[in-house]
Amino acid sequence: MVKFYSSNDTYAYPFPAVTLAYFLRYPNPYSTHVLSTDTIARHYDAEKQQLTTVRLHLKRSKLPSAVLKLVPRSLLGASASGDTQSYILEKSVVDMRNGVMDTESRNLEWTGILSVIERQQFRRPTSPAQEDAKFWQGMEGAARRHGFLSFGPGAKVEDNGETTEVTSSVTLLSHVGERWKKRKAAEGATAAGAAEDDQQPQKMGFLKSWTTASLQRSIEGIGLKRAMRSQPNAKEGMKVVLQRMREGGLVAVLEGMRQDREAGLLTYGESKSGPPRRGGDGGAD
Repeated sequence: MVKFYSSNDTYAYPFPAVTLAYFLRYPNPYSTHVLSTDTIARHYDAEKQQLTTVRLHLKRSKLPSAVLKLVPRSLLGASASGDTQSYILEKSVVDMRNGVMDTESRNLEWTGILSVIERQQFRRPTSPAQEDAKFWQGMEGAARRHGFLSFGPGAKVEDNGETTEVTSSVTLLSHVGERWKKRKAAEGATAAGAAEDDQQPQKMGFLKSWTTASLQRSIEGIGLKRAMRSQPNAKEGMKVVLQRMREGGLVAVLEGMRQDREAGLLTYGESKSGPPRRGGDGGAD
């Protein structure tokens, strides 16, 4: 039982600009829930002209209330309230020779309840002009061609008509109930198992009334709706970074990141009854 969501989009920016914006997309006005980003591994294959990066994002996250109603507290552990911080593992491979970037992000929390894997492929449209091999002689050369990476503080991205296509997909898989059933089978009718039932009589009784498959389908369906709501925000966040890059270069991007980070910290300090925040509402991302 797997839920799947996919979409296609086009950014009105060249491929090098979009790939750079991807690495600089947190935070932005649509993702102030992102608390930190750390690069934990990076490797460049000079022969293949591929840059592989592994990053770890720390985000404020919250399990949907509908999931909390379905899942017993004993299965949630420390995150019984559903409101906590979570880690997202991201891996990206930039193929500069072929003009393709593949990314994959997955949640590291609550994987026993719902595993969310988001994949994206960014690619430059193929055309004779863009297939010019000289254009792809190193990331710096490609970046300088489009003016978004230089030693000058005012470097900007020119609107030269080039675009970048992106295909996004989200795969959702729930394992809820499987561990519980295995544990119950191993415990049998022991006192420990009876004590656990007593702790959550209503929810455990409700869980028993569902088949594992139906419960998993329900949780995957809830996650799918959440992913569909969050994807537009993710795209808008990328567009904000790209627009800043076009208007003011890296200086404008870094200044925008600083302002968004401060806004995120301010929002984080507000009470739950305060104004709602954008972001923090979708899947692995």
